[in-house]
Amino acid sequence: MYDLGILNGKLYLDGIFINANVYVKSGKIVDISTNYLQCKKEVDATGKFVLPGFIDPHVHFELNSGKYTSVDDFESGSISALFGGVTTIIDFLDPISKLEELEYAFKNRLFSAKKSYVDYSFHTTLGNFSGDLSALFKEIKEFGTKSVKVFTAYSSSNRRTNDKLMFELFKLSKIHKIPILIHAENEDMIVENVPIKMHSKARPEISEISEIIKIAEFLNQTKGTAYIVHTTCGTSIEEVKNRFDNILNNNLFFESCPHYFYFDDSVYETQSGYLYAMTPPLRSRREKEKLKNNIDKVFSIGTDHCSFNKKDKRKRKTGNLPMGIGGIEHSFVLTYSLFGKKIIEKFTINPAKFFGLYPQKGTLLPGADADIVIFDPNYKGIIKESHTKSDYDLYLGIQIKGKIEKVFKNGALIIEDDKLVRKNKGNFIRR
Repeated sequence: MYDLGILNGKLYLDGIFINANVYVKSGKIVDISTNYLQCKKEVDATGKFVLPGFIDPHVHFELNSGKYTSVDDFESGSISALFGGVTTIIDFLDPISKLEELEYAFKNRLFSAKKSYVDYSFHTTLGNFSGDLSALFKEIKEFGTKSVKVFTAYSSSNRRTNDKLMFELFKLSKIHKIPILIHAENEDMIVENVPIKMHSKARPEISEISEIIKIAEFLNQTKGTAYIVHTTCGTSIEEVKNRFDNILNNNLFFESCPHYFYFDDSVYETQSGYLYAMTPPLRSRREKEKLKNNIDKVFSIGTDHCSFNKKDKRKRKTGNLPMGIGGIEHSFVLTYSLFGKKIIEKFTINPAKFFGLYPQKGTLLPGADADIVIFDPNYKGIIKESHTKSDYDLYLGIQIKGKIEKVFKNGALIIEDDKLVRKNKGNFIRR
């Protein structure tokens, strides 16, 4: 007898919907069938989508940036994630500048993440790294953190990776099959510490576009793999599509975030503009619309969830406030409201396969963890609640289509009727 049967729903099975029942035993999906099979607990999903638990490949819980630490730790951040149907996250290790720092960075983050109620993994993050890159890649594999994050800006905090090193990383990426995640901004075009209303102009659109074109040429030469985090400009995607179509979604992959589809840089002119301060900044309405028009070329959706309180962000200049906003709780429903079913793969099978989580995550195939979301596609309303520790949420009051009704983690019901009904500790996932 099965532990759980989710019956009569429309199952999303690796890119297609089928009308079937899904059966769970001992925390795993064990059968998909159109037949009725005996189980201890039944859930009727008539008229609903039955989806794999979502993956957010880009979060910053409990991020210490020196003066400030993001207010959502792994406990509150993971609770917020569960309300949004996110059952797996990938956070980041603190930046390292030499190989000897990797083990400490890993163990330190692993300790912090023990409070998580969702499963988690980490990206290795480089600062101004010097050392043996081949040895670094081998050790990354041993820790199960098979991805590397670099910055093309932030020399002021010793985090910038120069072009020569990045080119070498791409060559090793091909050999070791480890993707390089890139915060892509041309540092020479950036002005630091400006009034809030100048934020987007001080980090102009061309700083992202030009950097991504350069990265595309590097990849065209090396055949490595890069993943552009928090892509802000539709033009960035268009230029790669026009000039380097052969590497798009083969060697070069784009992630974007809900806030770049919903807000534009006009908010920086308002009295509350500081609440929207993030890097890269929000873009012009034109670029926002271009980004929407290129959603089919966006590979995945991350949130870059990095929340703070109003008092910390209420500053006159960008150099004095912490950058980032929250949003993990609303990411799926926000993007589904704009783009419909095509968004599902960007939360499930795409990040699962790319980041080495498949077939344990991102699918409803037998053998996968029973992380399951029941979603009502017919709901219409507004975002009413938030479970972040932050004292503000930019998405409250926004009109949405669709609603997350239930969330199961390893076969256990966690979210039901907008309530957290159970807490189960998450686990570290080696990738």
